[in-house]
Amino acid sequence: MKKTIHTILLLAALLLGLLGCRQYKTHVLAEEIAGKIIRFHVRANSDAQLDQELKLKVRDAVGSCMQPMLSGVNDIEKSRKIIKASLPKIERTAEETIAAQGFSYPVTASLAAVEFPEKTYGSYTFPAGTYEALEVVIGEGKGKNWWCVMYPNLCFYNSVYEVVDEKAEQSLERALTKEEYESLMENKNYEVKFALLDWLKEKISHE
Repeated sequence: MKKTIHTILLLAALLLGLLGCRQYKTHVLAEEIAGKIIRFHVRANSDAQLDQELKLKVRDAVGSCMQPMLSGVNDIEKSRKIIKASLPKIERTAEETIAAQGFSYPVTASLAAVEFPEKTYGSYTFPAGTYEALEVVIGEGKGKNWWCVMYPNLCFYNSVYEVVDEKAEQSLERALTKEEYESLMENKNYEVKFALLDWLKEKISHE
């Protein structure tokens, strides 16, 4: 009896240790990935339908503005410099788009550290964390947002959002280590069943 309890406690400790190591590794990978990409984030004034439609028009206009400047750029520092230098132009582009739709919302564009929840883009799931992002805020910025990855360039290939083609995939793969890249491809919605945990439950239920 005592031997069985001792074995159960030992295996339970081992299981907790393995889970802790996995969580730590996931956290480290998330930080490393966040440091190697720049996201593009557009925040709508509100969740009203017209404001949400306006958000997408601003997205398209800013995307068209930035695409030729970032096309073929394979260095995060160079991308960062281009984005910073383009902030006034980005704001003007957004303001003109908003005015053309009959609105007068103010716009701010910045390259900032932004908190993101876990998000899926195409076949990639990016972990939650603090990412550097080109953030365009329309009006009060209280509506649902839209995002993609600006560096490496997943936003603009083929001008189709949320469809990541082979060229974009290669760009992302070059920017990350193999382990980081593969972690983005994992299915985050699976149910993990540990044989050891099942065995422990069975043992405890029979004690």
